Amino acid sequence: MPRQLRAEPVIAERWQDLLGLFGPNGAYSNCWCTWWLLTGGDWERAAPEDRRSLLEALVADGEEPGLLAFEGNTAVGWCAVGPRSRYARFTSSRARVYGALDDAESWVVNCFYIPREQRGSGVATFLLDAAVEFVAQRGGTLVEGYPIDQSVSQPGAAALFTGTLAMFEAAGFEEVSRTNNRPLVRRWLD
Repeated sequence: MPRQLRAEPVIAERWQDLLGLFGPNGAYSNCWCTWWLLTGGDWERAAPEDRRSLLEALVADGEEPGLLAFEGNTAVGWCAVGPRSRYARFTSSRARVYGALDDAESWVVNCFYIPREQRGSGVATFLLDAAVEFVAQRGGTLVEGYPIDQSVSQPGAAALFTGTLAMFEAAGFEEVSRTNNRPLVRRWLD
């Protein structure tokens, strides 16, 4: 029987679901999915509790910083998605690898957190498709990602937090640029 997954934006009523998924260590090593939100220096200076507070403040402010995949009432995965302008790593004057390609207003799918026991089961692919729909519902016309090209690099599973190039290409994204072996992929929406 195929999995019955549904995607829900993270809002205040789902904060506890996100906490349950991320666990006490905030997903990947106390990141709390804030690596993209902060410049490199700011991220290094931020304590884990500050990172958690930053993500919680986005949720409390109604920003919908990402999507949760649910199977029944259990959160089984996370995908960060938002306007490019939300993320300091993309907009900082020091953004070399992740700098803007042009002036197009884009949304970015930049992080997946899939617990070890759920990896390889299609949750990330489901979330990527849901993120594209999420952007379309909010009037966005361009979605970007910075996935890992596994033909060039074979990192461990946790390092695949940005997704894989193959997954993005299967979802209709096209590579439009590459910096330091990091592809930039885009998908224009109708």
